[in-house]
Amino acid sequence: MAFAFDAELWLWDARADSWTFVSLPTGVADEILDLSAPFTRGFGSVRVEVTVGRTTWRTSLFPSKEAGTYVLPVKKAVRQAERLDVGDTVPIELTLVDLEPPA
Repeated sequence: MAFAFDAELWLWDARADSWTFVSLPTGVADEILDLSAPFTRGFGSVRVEVTVGRTTWRTSLFPSKEAGTYVLPVKKAVRQAERLDVGDTVPIELTLVDLEPPA
């Protein structure tokens, strides 16, 4: 199952090292929750393949009570390759992977 949306990069700096994320639109998050609920992994994470610009990678979505949706980490290598910074709105293409129970 694939999804496309635009989202703003934001910085989570609750730890000594900072992480950059986007928050999924709630409608997309609701669909993903419905599809992936039986197949979530640790911390309720959902494995995905993501494309931003010309860069594609695999990662996981994580549920966020604070945001009320899933959040998607966008690693430094992707931000550098695509010349992205916190506050930029980026087009995201996201595909659910591994929709089967973990072994």
